[in-house]
Amino acid sequence: MATGLHAQAVSIHAGRGTLARIAFGTIASPFNYLLMIPQSETERLLEAHLGTFGGMVERGVELTDFVDGPDGVSCTLTHAGGRTEILDAAWLVGCDGAHSFVRRTLGQVFAGDTLPTGFVIADVRVAGLAIPPDEPAIFWHPDGAVMFFPISRDRHRIIADLGAAPLHMPDLGEMQRIVDRRGPGGITLSDPAWLSDFGVNERMVRDYRRGHVFLAGDAAHVHSPAGGQGMNTGMQDAFNLAWKLALVVRGDAGPSLLDSYGAERSGVARQILSDSGRMTRIVLLENHLAQRARNLIVRLGFGIPAIRRAMADRMSGIRVGYPDSPLNTGSAHGLRGPAPGQRLVSGQCDGGGPRFVLAARDCAAARAMIADHASLLAPDICPPPDENGIWLVRPDGYVAAAARNGHWPVIAAALGKVTSYGS
Repeated sequence: MATGLHAQAVSIHAGRGTLARIAFGTIASPFNYLLMIPQSETERLLEAHLGTFGGMVERGVELTDFVDGPDGVSCTLTHAGGRTEILDAAWLVGCDGAHSFVRRTLGQVFAGDTLPTGFVIADVRVAGLAIPPDEPAIFWHPDGAVMFFPISRDRHRIIADLGAAPLHMPDLGEMQRIVDRRGPGGITLSDPAWLSDFGVNERMVRDYRRGHVFLAGDAAHVHSPAGGQGMNTGMQDAFNLAWKLALVVRGDAGPSLLDSYGAERSGVARQILSDSGRMTRIVLLENHLAQRARNLIVRLGFGIPAIRRAMADRMSGIRVGYPDSPLNTGSAHGLRGPAPGQRLVSGQCDGGGPRFVLAARDCAAARAMIADHASLLAPDICPPPDENGIWLVRPDGYVAAAARNGHWPVIAAALGKVTSYGS
């Protein structure tokens, strides 16, 4: 958080007029802002954190083959100098991006479409942009859109669509011409650190797991960058899988628990592909009458506070949930609190590892439940959202079970479902 910029809002403009400004301060989270941070910094921080656990990223080493057997995966690693190494692993997680070798080797179909419109991108210094320096801004124009994303205190990432033009590598002059035509005017670009083009695919796999092999992030799903959901979605894939994998490796759950990973995350990916695709098509409207109607609807719609709050929640991912999860038990009907599959908004319900947490009144029955399931439940009880209820919170912050006070068999059944899932 200290490394990145904290954007308090994102704004949509047409020429010199503002159509909408979506503020993030209403989001029910301690992190109610958009964190703007270069990917290189994200990688540096995560790699340094991994090092505190004794882990290391081996660069220049490529997975070139693997065989999934009854007890694990035999992996062939090829080092930069050509030396090969055989590594036997209990599990393999393919987080290797849109062109995933793991996905191809599994024979997984990456079903979907490629958008006909290409895009250009530039990381540059920007002068003359009359927008708060930490606030993303989107400008709509009859020719297309141009988007400004601050990625550091002195640099922006600019993205623009190419319309009917074929993909090509832009130069600074072309980016300046696009900004001059589509932006508010008076903006000067300089000192490009990166110029490129890219296409947009909307694709996902059907199965997130085959035997001892999983797919996560862009290896499992890719979509338009509209809405800024890509990195968060991949991280949430990993977090969802990690706590389940930890319980299985630790012997506290059977391997079939891992089937719930794809069951939960594939629904999220389908929704994000649908949302981002819809947003992209709205931005890329070419008919001028449709563009004017769009601008009017956005100006009027986002003038309503409830719509602005709903869009902020949608963009933040705070509403992502697992209402159809096979792990859900019980109901929050009649209680003031989240239903199974929804997030529990509380900074206090943290098990300190791959453990569930009880959100309930501290009582003998709650302590007995913790004692009976000591390997799965954190020792501390966190405050419930409603004194009349009990919530079982998963290690990823989502509710696994909800019940009224005294209905402890519901909580026991949910914990039993984790330990014996699929058996």
